Amino acid sequence: MGKVTRREFVKGMVAGGAAVAGTLAAPGVLRKAYAQKPKLSVGLWNHWVPGATDVHKAIIEEWAKKNKVEVSIDLIGPQCRDILTIISAEARAGTGHDITAICTFDATAHKEKLEPLNDVADYIQKKYGKFDDISTYLSYQDGVWITVPAPTGSHSYPLVSRIDLFLQHVGINLRELFPTDFTKRDKSKVDAWNYDAFLDACKKLHKAGYPFGAAISETSDANDWLCPVFLAFGSYPVDEEGNITIESDATLQALEFLKELTQYMPKEIYGWDDASNNRWIISGKGGCISNPPSAWAVAKRTRPDIAAQLWHHDMPKGPKGRYRGALYFNFGVWKWSKEKKAAKELLMYLLESAQQWRILEAAQGYDMPQLKPLHAHPVWEEVGPPKGTQYNYIPRGDEKLIVGGYPAKPEYAVQIYSKYIIPVMTAKATTGEMSPKEAMKWCAKELEMVIG
Repeated sequence: MGKVTRREFVKGMVAGGAAVAGTLAAPGVLRKAYAQKPKLSVGLWNHWVPGATDVHKAIIEEWAKKNKVEVSIDLIGPQCRDILTIISAEARAGTGHDITAICTFDATAHKEKLEPLNDVADYIQKKYGKFDDISTYLSYQDGVWITVPAPTGSHSYPLVSRIDLFLQHVGINLRELFPTDFTKRDKSKVDAWNYDAFLDACKKLHKAGYPFGAAISETSDANDWLCPVFLAFGSYPVDEEGNITIESDATLQALEFLKELTQYMPKEIYGWDDASNNRWIISGKGGCISNPPSAWAVAKRTRPDIAAQLWHHDMPKGPKGRYRGALYFNFGVWKWSKEKKAAKELLMYLLESAQQWRILEAAQGYDMPQLKPLHAHPVWEEVGPPKGTQYNYIPRGDEKLIVGGYPAKPEYAVQIYSKYIIPVMTAKATTGEMSPKEAMKWCAKELEMVIG
């Protein structure tokens, strides 16, 4: 896809939306005001990027004012555990916000108490095409959209690497390998960016004193980079039918790879939390991490010299493909809401391109939309320094986004993810506590308790 200017993007999106006829309005055109003034409460994710929440609130308040809706907004988070605490309490009490932010798998446990949002999802998909596979996997269960993908908070975990260190010590020009124009990629060179090449790069970075750093501990980030590695080798814990599939040659191959890779990583990774890899790259000690643009955004404020050298790009390719971790945020509406009509219309409005445009720009490219047309937003090639650092934050090539625990049914995947079964198995095998085969068998027993 060629480059798109801001003016062209807005013009195209608004024109596309205006072509949709019926009672539902085009982007930026508010629906008929209500006869009586509804009261609508929203539990909104508190975005960690400064200023992004203010823009999101302003969009909601503008809609409410023009539609004569009284709206109250409570900020929750930014940690997902804060959101989980709120929605769990509301689910038990049967009262709370009309609309609530929900993290990744957390709707699954409460889907019987959530209002079906098929009409919202159908409306948006008719305008912009289908939501991507992972958002559908998380939100569309048993023929019902139990949630809809949120325009804020959703993110993925590409590699974030030092341009200067890769060029000097690895001999790879990251800006040429993953340029800010997908059509200029050299397919043969990108295909050669596999886990063997990555291991070689990590050896060279380690020798130069700037190792690759990523958590192998009971923390979210560990799931988000390790689960894609296993899938790239063809290993996954549980299949779509609920069969435990971890005991395989593919799992052993992945564990042997990780056992070698960890020899060239910091020893502290087994105690890292979700912020540790950010601190690692920002400190200047690291040459590469797997992370959303959060590390870059902090470095931009605190270590602009480091930020100017960071490039977000594709994960390596394995024998069975190229995978990248993702965590998606969603919106849900409780069945007990007295203002379901207003709640659904607000969600439709928030998911339209004109509103997502403002939100994406305010978040400096951190948020990842689940609608393909929104990938044309120019923010990812404009933000910097260095200009274009986030262009490949949106998967442009053959990467497939996954969440830890995929492709198991969400009710199983959430337990695989939240119990950190894959990171613990990896730690046991790579520290020498167990052999890879013993660690794999340990994992199978843990999964038996999950499946029941």
